[in-house]
Amino acid sequence: MANEGKVAFITGANKGLGLETARGLAELGIAVVIGSRDEANGRAAAEKLKAEGIKDVEAVRFDVTRPEDHRAIARHLQERYGKLDILVNNAGVALDEADFGTPGGVNTTSTVTQEILHKTFETNFFAVIALTQALLPLIRKSPAGRIVNLSSILGSLTLHSDPKSDIYGMKAFAYDASKTALNAFTVHLAHELRDTPIKVNSAHPGWVKTDMGGSSAPMELSEGGKTSVQLATLPDDGPTGSFSHLGQPLPW
Repeated sequence: MANEGKVAFITGANKGLGLETARGLAELGIAVVIGSRDEANGRAAAEKLKAEGIKDVEAVRFDVTRPEDHRAIARHLQERYGKLDILVNNAGVALDEADFGTPGGVNTTSTVTQEILHKTFETNFFAVIALTQALLPLIRKSPAGRIVNLSSILGSLTLHSDPKSDIYGMKAFAYDASKTALNAFTVHLAHELRDTPIKVNSAHPGWVKTDMGGSSAPMELSEGGKTSVQLATLPDDGPTGSFSHLGQPLPW
């Protein structure tokens, strides 16, 4: 099959959107490496997929904020696979104290602490860049490398500045700004790699029923990984430097 021999590494993949992405890629015949901060949870996720009939999946202990883990996963992927075809930067945090059910909306800009800002950017932005840079030599060995950055529609400056948009009243500043910055990384890295087979794109998974999304989210978890899977398996003529949800472009 077309995906035979491909390997994907997904951060934060022991549950939620990451696990759904792992399931979707594995079902396409791609070997999946699950990154999980908790080793036991990662192993349990891998065993769950194996129980569903998925064979080529493994879990590694991985904390995206630890540089030593970046070096360790690079060594592991080199020694076991010799390359990396797909990197899904899925791990992320939402630390703003924000209730999106607040009448008239929410805006944390004047109240968010420096600690929350730094912790949010460390996971959602700086760690993503560091990991991607660490793994890029392995991705360059793939005939069709794909990098997927898990962003959010809440990172769209265009929609945040439009009073008519659905997210106009949803301003959790630390989280939103970190995803805006992540989108900038997508655009810049895609430009740098424009003459290579590697494609770099930002994914908005949708508002999904996860620990982060909450039970009132309109999308089921089974739908949550679809955008990441689409972008991770783009054909040669697919987009790069894009921001999308289920194949539909979103405004920056």
